[in-house]
Amino acid sequence: MVERSILDNGIRIVSEHLQEIHSVSLGVWVRNGSRHEVASLNGISHFIEHMLFKGTQRRSPHCIAREIDSVGGVLNGFTSREMSCFYVKVLSEKFPQAIDLLGDLLCHSRFDLDELEKERRVILQEIAMIEDNPEEHIHDIFAHAFWDQHPLGQPVIGTRESISEISRDRLLKFLHERYFGNNIIIAAAGDIKHEELVRQVDQTFCDLPKDGQIDEQQQPLIHRKVGIVSRPLEQTHICLGVEGVSQTAPERFASSLLNTILGGNMSSRLFQRVREELGLAYSVYSYHNTHSDTGAMVLYAGTSAENAPLAVRTMLHELNVLRQERVSEDELRAAKDCLKGSLLLSLESSDNRMTRIAKNELYLGKDVLLSETQAMIEAVSSEQIQSLAEKIFTNETLNLQIVGPVKPDDFPEVELSLD
Repeated sequence: MVERSILDNGIRIVSEHLQEIHSVSLGVWVRNGSRHEVASLNGISHFIEHMLFKGTQRRSPHCIAREIDSVGGVLNGFTSREMSCFYVKVLSEKFPQAIDLLGDLLCHSRFDLDELEKERRVILQEIAMIEDNPEEHIHDIFAHAFWDQHPLGQPVIGTRESISEISRDRLLKFLHERYFGNNIIIAAAGDIKHEELVRQVDQTFCDLPKDGQIDEQQQPLIHRKVGIVSRPLEQTHICLGVEGVSQTAPERFASSLLNTILGGNMSSRLFQRVREELGLAYSVYSYHNTHSDTGAMVLYAGTSAENAPLAVRTMLHELNVLRQERVSEDELRAAKDCLKGSLLLSLESSDNRMTRIAKNELYLGKDVLLSETQAMIEAVSSEQIQSLAEKIFTNETLNLQIVGPVKPDDFPEVELSLD
């Protein structure tokens, strides 16, 4: 059972007691990511994430690493377009030490100037690493084109220009504006009692203010767009996508099943057609990139330059088939079993359980029982999947981004359409 409390400074605490395991996973989730940044500060949320591990008033960077390693634990963080997360996983008897460590990072980091400049260089190298990996970089190129001028299109990591210009004062100002109680969820799963968790969080995070700066978010407008970047690569990397549904949309379970059928696993239509039957690509898949108010259904393939036009036509063909024909009951049953099986397997670890209850709180404001999720997956019909495909697989939001040794003339505009 998931329990929920709210502290006086607005921090929401959710936890699930799992007495059969010996670990505890704790995450501090901040409703802050790259979509909350203006262009000149792009990457500042990710920069802050790095700096929170670079020393506090009580701990040096080396002490932070040594302390978590000495108990065999895991300490890390990540930044996405809508959130930042800092998490720890330790044995249950080490939990007080772990929560003190996380609280120290979030509330008392020093932002030392020497460490800041070193970390700036690290992030610039991280940007270069992504740009050197076209299979990864193509997804940032696609997001930038798909979300157009909206902050969702900005790279989470930032740009060379923005990262080079962000000062210590601006980092601290942004931290104080966005890291406040009403913007934070602390989630835990494992061998921990809720009352003890609340007591320790209250002691450790009491210095955080209740309110800060909340910017009104605008939903992006998505338009059809085709972009080709010619680069002398061995492969041609293709991202093709359309507008999807949000994290809270009623169709989100139909969307998950649609993605599973389209390109979510090895038995999916894309994998079987593009790789197994045609031999066009080693890596081919689809994913649904969901946000609080919108989403994108994206298809990816890496192929040779001469096979790229055929790969794109095959992708478009598979989208058209899903629009025009209902999936069979056997295919739908396999997709449902795949989703439910993956969900159940993921919940065998405390960190995945912690993530699940945190995201339910972030996006839905409540816990969703596992049985309820399974029932909603089961309730999706083939008619609903076809109806969703008809709704989202449209020319109006069709976006195609390609990077590789190809030319625009290889992809005639007349062929880049959904019937």
